[in-house]
Amino acid sequence: MRAAESLVGNPGGIHAEALAAKDALERARQAIAHELACKSRDVVFTSGLTEANNLAVLGVARKLQIKNTFEGTHWIVSSIEHSAVLESFAEIERLGGKVTHINPDDRGIFSPEKALHAVRENTVFLSIGWANNETGAVQPLRDISRAVKEKHPTIVFHSDAGQAPLYLSPQVHTLGVDLMSFGSNKLYGPHGIGALYVASGDNLAPIIVGGGQERGFRSGTENVALAVGFAKALEIIARERKDEAERLEGLRGNLAREISARIPSVIINTPLKHSLPHMLNISIPEIQSEYVTLSLDRAGFAVSTKSACAEGGAKASHAVAAQGGEAWRAENTLRISLGRATRASDLHRFIEVFVRILAKQH
Repeated sequence: MRAAESLVGNPGGIHAEALAAKDALERARQAIAHELACKSRDVVFTSGLTEANNLAVLGVARKLQIKNTFEGTHWIVSSIEHSAVLESFAEIERLGGKVTHINPDDRGIFSPEKALHAVRENTVFLSIGWANNETGAVQPLRDISRAVKEKHPTIVFHSDAGQAPLYLSPQVHTLGVDLMSFGSNKLYGPHGIGALYVASGDNLAPIIVGGGQERGFRSGTENVALAVGFAKALEIIARERKDEAERLEGLRGNLAREISARIPSVIINTPLKHSLPHMLNISIPEIQSEYVTLSLDRAGFAVSTKSACAEGGAKASHAVAAQGGEAWRAENTLRISLGRATRASDLHRFIEVFVRILAKQH
């Protein structure tokens, strides 16, 4: 709030207010770069995670078009990505690029061999999210990068970081990525601000043009107050990351065991040993997921049936469907997310309410 009230200048100007805003913006960029263990110039601010993903995918396509080398290119994307990524690749197909969607194993995890097997001689881009936004499954990005880059070093490797930095250190050099997308709102920060890590600007062209801000990759007057809030959020979660991850993993484990004991027919879609610690995705046969979600909401519990950004779209979870199994498993999903305010007493009450709601459906 203080930043929004005091940093009113345009950071592109030369008067006192503008210089103060520019200084605050660059300090925020440096703080984020510190957490990513990269150079501050490698951090490009965007309006959010969706734009960061669009810039990563379509910015590379635009660069290839400028160089007249886009035609005949092949692109690879994980089939369980957020819609912001999948729709970017749908645009690649509309532009004439060839896109291969690869599925994970039955845990929702990609092996380096799976990614490497999809590569062709004309492959230019690979995108696999760090942790799935519906199941929480964490991908072995470094191993995937090493396998692919050893044989095909020119392929651009992108990852949507999503909520992973809440519980995993986002030091980009250890992950082997060329581009990584971040969203402040996924990290308890303000909405409307995100960033794209750009290892090399040689592969990227802007998809929004104008005044040439953000090293020319993203024109438009920067929202300084939101950038400051983003940097502060990342600083706080970095300080709390280890303890909070351990706390939530314990709570999530207890929740999974209790649900399995009380509801024997449940299938747990989240790979508990290879996932973010705050997420539990389950499927239960013969339930109406929307009814259960709304009933829980009336009782004070917010859960979802799939990605919040996909509500109102397809009925089934595409992430769970990609893990295989019977069709009902992807249709009858519930995503339960824990957070900083979640306590053991909350989960005890949740289970009691949840079981009562399910009993009314049978």
